[in-house]
Amino acid sequence: MSVTVRIPSTLRQYTEWKSEIDLEGKTVREVMEKLKIRFPESDARFFSTRISRYMSLYLNDQNINSLNGLDTAVGEKDILSIVFAMAGG
Repeated sequence: MSVTVRIPSTLRQYTEWKSEIDLEGKTVREVMEKLKIRFPESDARFFSTRISRYMSLYLNDQNINSLNGLDTAVGEKDILSIVFAMAGG
């Protein structure tokens, strides 16, 4: 299944400056693994052995933590958004 992954501006330098990427997978975990394989620099910077605590994943505007986490099933035409926490002062 092809899922559209929305890439935040802070990560685009590691994804050839693409704002959206279509990737295959049956779960959020599989899609994220494909992203890490396709763009290995993003893996070392943001994902490593687990997802950064400053990053959230939303599947069709719903946080995956309120679903089935990384094991949440994805379907054709789903949108997976990577969102980073912003700090200010």
